[in-house]
Amino acid sequence: MALATGFASFCKHQLRVGRSKANAKMTKPCSKLPVRVGATKGVSSVCEPLPPDRPLWFPGSSPPEWLDGSLPGDFGFDPLGLGSDPQLLRWFAQAELMHSRWAMLAVAGILIPECLVKLRFMESFSWYDAGLQEYFADPLTLFVPQMALMGWVEGRRWADLVRPGSVDIEPKFPNKESPKADVGYPGGLWFDPMEWGRGSPQPVMVLRTKEIKNGRLAMLAFFGFWFQAIYTREGPLDNLMAHIADPGHCNIFSAFSSH
Repeated sequence: MALATGFASFCKHQLRVGRSKANAKMTKPCSKLPVRVGATKGVSSVCEPLPPDRPLWFPGSSPPEWLDGSLPGDFGFDPLGLGSDPQLLRWFAQAELMHSRWAMLAVAGILIPECLVKLRFMESFSWYDAGLQEYFADPLTLFVPQMALMGWVEGRRWADLVRPGSVDIEPKFPNKESPKADVGYPGGLWFDPMEWGRGSPQPVMVLRTKEIKNGRLAMLAFFGFWFQAIYTREGPLDNLMAHIADPGHCNIFSAFSSH
């Protein structure tokens, strides 16, 4: 019995020694593996990162390590950890930027015609029923060229995301320096004729932060326009006037209480 117990103890000791040696061998190569970095790498070559004491979405909270202030509009909000992968973070940043710009164009395209109708420069307008209107060509004729053009543009944007600076359409002049390649911000003569994006890094970050904040607001506004159009079948200005006239009954809660 004592012999069996001693043999078992010896085997356990040898097993511990073998495991420790194996872990030591595995630790050395692992120490050479690349460490996951924050958003600073490969995000922008122009903007200056925000300081560590930047405003956060919740006062007193600590931002995740991958949100280091190098992205415009970074307030440390990522409760689900979706941006912990650097490659996904770059993709999410570009996706938000594109959706923001489309939303700002959409909101302007809804509000401006409604204002023109109120000022009697247009007879009637309904953005929700715009697809039912008759145009100079049938829907298929309009759809196919639009898809082809948008596919070409999105393909170029994807190529620029994979290889920043590979899609350069800036005219070359002998005594003029070309803008730095920055994904999502082509700049240059076509997209930045006033050269606002060529200043010092801090003002550029301020401008880009304003853009993304207005874009986020536009995305929320467009969602509200869509909900109102389904519920009231009216435009946002008509809904706003109805809410101002009777805020106690014309509000978002009335939509849920009446259904």
